[in-house]
Amino acid sequence: MSNSHYEKLRHELLQHQHTWLITGVAGFIGSNLLETLLKLNQKVVGLDNFATGFKKNLEEVLEKVTPEQRDNFLFYQGDICVLSDCAKAMKGVDLVLHQAALGSVPRSIKTPEITHATNVTGFLNSLMVAKDAGVKRFVYASSSSVYGDHPDLPKQEDKIGNPLSPYAVSKYTNELYAKAFSTCYGIETIGLRYFNVFGPRQNPAGPYAAVIPLWISALLKNEPVNINGDGETSRDFCYVENAVQGNLLAAMTQNKAAVNTVYNIAVGQQNTLKTLYSLLVENLNLSTQQELLYKNFRSGDIRHSLADVDKAKKLLGYHPAYSLQSGLKEMMEWYRVALVNY
Repeated sequence: MSNSHYEKLRHELLQHQHTWLITGVAGFIGSNLLETLLKLNQKVVGLDNFATGFKKNLEEVLEKVTPEQRDNFLFYQGDICVLSDCAKAMKGVDLVLHQAALGSVPRSIKTPEITHATNVTGFLNSLMVAKDAGVKRFVYASSSSVYGDHPDLPKQEDKIGNPLSPYAVSKYTNELYAKAFSTCYGIETIGLRYFNVFGPRQNPAGPYAAVIPLWISALLKNEPVNINGDGETSRDFCYVENAVQGNLLAAMTQNKAAVNTVYNIAVGQQNTLKTLYSLLVENLNLSTQQELLYKNFRSGDIRHSLADVDKAKKLLGYHPAYSLQSGLKEMMEWYRVALVNY
């Protein structure tokens, strides 16, 4: 799908250089943002403590850009929970894309204090330093988990329920802090509620791996595929390039009505886990399907998720370019190669 608004923005960025800070730059979404911005000849400062990110993600990005673009990247190994690390990375920055966080609902249920430290204290540190540094705009990753137990579908930004996990609480707290800072200090903030983002460089290993890389890994290794619940749980799966588009549009919008609020970043399409499994098998060209092992429903998980993206379309000019199907096609070759290294 063509998005003339986003293409125009990309063209403008090629003509005008800004300095961006990406927190969590070595992570999955952070490294995809880095790759896009460097290819648009932007200056990028990156901050990461490698808690969930990988040096190999940065190395892969730097191999894909020109030497001149590589020189536009400055990396700090540091922690958003340390105020001085935030301050060092924030110097001279125009725009912040705050991606650093500890994801995973199950992780937050197991260790809520660790999730709080990174996702709330670390977020507040980043916001305070951005305010003091005179950053033009602070764009941050929120989450569809904020919708909690609200029953309505599709999810609209102004209708949220009770959070179902410490992770959801942490992300909603981010939104509250961002709103308070825009009110009290005048800093421009925009929150992006990501819906099940997937794509290259998403870690398939570890106890908190997301469903798509986890299943791809199992299928390629001819291992059983574990499915939580009955397989009818549904999600609005969003390819990472859609999330990159949302971040750049949010950071650069000149529409005053578009700032100091939150947006759904998704596709607006609902797919069950069973459908996802079939699509993965199809895209991997597997002659036989591995055994599906049905497990209990996971604590803290919502049953169905579907985004209304009309607000982002109207105010930001956002138009998702990839569906679940086209996104899977884009990423399969990366996983075939990358899984050798995990």
